[in-house]
Amino acid sequence: MIDHLIATDIGGRGSEKLYILYKSKDPDYFSKSLDLLIKSDEVLIVSDFPIPPTMTPETDGPPGALALALGLAELGKKATILTQEIVKEGLRDFYPRITTKFPNIRKFSCLVSIETPGRNFKGEYLSFSGLKISVRPYDDLFLRALELGIPTIGIGDGGNEIGMGNLGLNDERFSVVRVNELIIAGVSNWGAYGLVAGLSMRVGQNLLRDYNEEDVVKSLVDVGLIDGITKKREPTVDGLPLSLHGKILELLIEIVNIKTP
Repeated sequence: MIDHLIATDIGGRGSEKLYILYKSKDPDYFSKSLDLLIKSDEVLIVSDFPIPPTMTPETDGPPGALALALGLAELGKKATILTQEIVKEGLRDFYPRITTKFPNIRKFSCLVSIETPGRNFKGEYLSFSGLKISVRPYDDLFLRALELGIPTIGIGDGGNEIGMGNLGLNDERFSVVRVNELIIAGVSNWGAYGLVAGLSMRVGQNLLRDYNEEDVVKSLVDVGLIDGITKKREPTVDGLPLSLHGKILELLIEIVNIKTP
């Protein structure tokens, strides 16, 4: 139910087709992602998608990273957000455990990527318009985690993000970086919110109840982040108004309220 809701392709960018494709391959991926998070004590959450040509980071990803970190922290788990400095500045008033330095991943029991570029089969990072993306190799951490047997989760909405290698599509715009579990969403933030909603139903408490997306997005825009679709410095995400994103959150919260005794 939640996996279908968060994959709603309101922006018409093709995420729903990717969802249907992947759901047919791995129908239990959402539940298995929740299992990984429930079992994990310390989680690294990565989010940073620079938008060419200016390489300014976008507003999709960091809000979801924050929501997931806050939810995990409420469950008594340690969650660290890894991103770049400008994103850290925009999130610092909401959460303390944010770093810009690549950590030793051996101390983490799970890695989660939310809207972070993954390399293609040529080793390049490309936007869906074919522009090269200059980004730190966050995907190295996920490749290394797979070697070490550390569980990984990827959340994406287009195909060029870490984790989309699970789809096995032969297109230079798509990432080849695989993860243990992939979450496909209409907007990557929604994928993270969906995970928090799923965790809420697992533990019997609404972990989204106090989350204010509007405040978070406005803070990120204030420090310089842009909408990844319009490329404008405005309080929108993926070309969609905050009023719409708020309705998705409200629906997830109401689902949790109904499903949680």
